[in-house]
Amino acid sequence: MPDGLTHSPPDLVSLIPEVARRYAGASRFTRGFVPSKLRRDPATAAILGHALRVGGLGHVVDLGCGRGQLGLALLLSGGASRVTGLDLDATKVAEANAAALGLPARFTPADLSRVPVPEADTALMADVLYQLPDGAQLPVLDGMARAARRRIVMRLFDPGRGWRSAVGMAMEHARRAVERDGAAVQPRPVEEIVARFESAGFRCSVAPCWAGTPLPNVLLLAERAG
Repeated sequence: MPDGLTHSPPDLVSLIPEVARRYAGASRFTRGFVPSKLRRDPATAAILGHALRVGGLGHVVDLGCGRGQLGLALLLSGGASRVTGLDLDATKVAEANAAALGLPARFTPADLSRVPVPEADTALMADVLYQLPDGAQLPVLDGMARAARRRIVMRLFDPGRGWRSAVGMAMEHARRAVERDGAAVQPRPVEEIVARFESAGFRCSVAPCWAGTPLPNVLLLAERAG
């Protein structure tokens, strides 16, 4: 399982304000969250950089898209030609659709454990798999493998990263206690996910995606072989 991927750095200095302006009519929280998330999350530069390096991700289905800021950043940077987003939170989806006005993007409320993954060039999922019920995770992974014509891009919580994984679990449990969220934190071994995609005909690479944070996040890139 190769490590140490390289990415061309996107021009986030101009891109992030461009994305943020599209949320001018959203809630005050969202207006602050969108630029902060794009700026501070290492996944932004990693995923946009990979998109630029491979010449674009084509039609992207963003699973667990939230407010849609990553999908819009891909579109506005030329890293995607079209975005389809699914998320359980209808309020976030509504804000994503409002921000996407005039762009080739559509966001829909959906429970990932109950709906099929739409076919697309790239299946994208960032920080979502470990929050799904354990019984839903493998079917979702298999659905991504069937739906992705070219590649799969995932940012994953890696439970095998020692102290980083311990810190990440503690932070997740603390956040859920504050938010009174009873959902379990169930990260799958990254090696298991890689093996599943490789058995479905993908070539996989994994690299750290935590930058200056203490978290155990990694970026998994799966390219369809042949």
